[in-house]
Amino acid sequence: MSPGKRPPKNPSALRMVGELLALFRKAAGYTQATLATRLVIAESTIAAYEQGRRPLPMDTAVLMDQALDTKGALAVAVANVPEIDQFPLWAESYIQHEREAIALSWYDTLVVPGLLQTSEFARTLLGQRVPAYDEDEIETKVAGRAERQEILHRKCPPTLSFVVWEPALKLAIAEPLVRAGQLRFLRECADLPGLSLQVLALDAPENAGTAGPFILLETPDHQHLAYTESQRGSQWVSHPGEVSVLERKYAMLRSQALSPEATKGLLDRLLGEQ
Repeated sequence: MSPGKRPPKNPSALRMVGELLALFRKAAGYTQATLATRLVIAESTIAAYEQGRRPLPMDTAVLMDQALDTKGALAVAVANVPEIDQFPLWAESYIQHEREAIALSWYDTLVVPGLLQTSEFARTLLGQRVPAYDEDEIETKVAGRAERQEILHRKCPPTLSFVVWEPALKLAIAEPLVRAGQLRFLRECADLPGLSLQVLALDAPENAGTAGPFILLETPDHQHLAYTESQRGSQWVSHPGEVSVLERKYAMLRSQALSPEATKGLLDRLLGEQ
């Protein structure tokens, strides 16, 4: 980070520390007003800390630990707050479900699915974001995306299925070497056990996914969920009837896409053209 530049705030981490403070305060029998009086600070400042609107300073965390008899817990929480969010606030719930899912089905249209992106390709995409991320934010998010790929290589990985529209493989949004590296990684992933990768060809006569990308997942307790993202937010779908609609769409997309073997052949041809 550049000298003198303030680190970006981490909204989700501030909220987490605030919720912890509120929990400890209530357990100790204080209201916001009585704790503010004890520490000689404004009640509105306590409220701002608890709501994640202001970062809790380390010296105040130490004083609060003493007042609430929390044995340094708040100071430890503040010390371990990362400066930058790895994921947008709206995506954090999805990331947790992704880590725990026993099955995942992902349809994407304009970019390679995040779970299958190389660090170089992810860095290029994040570097084109408007408004722009700074270098530290980009590197943190690239690292977070790479960490997610742990599920691809587990001893007992989830059942994974990806259908990707062909333009996502051909958009010239990265340097040729980065695009080639991304194609090679996709080709390697296509051979992973329990993973199915299919390309929906540009000239396919039918496409059940024209309404946009979506993700289906099955939780360890066999709940079926769907997740979609837009430019500025996301939507969870849990109603069985609505999830069923997307499951039927995905089944149709798989039938309309190239087979996994034909997809490997397409990737081999594209790599030969690089």
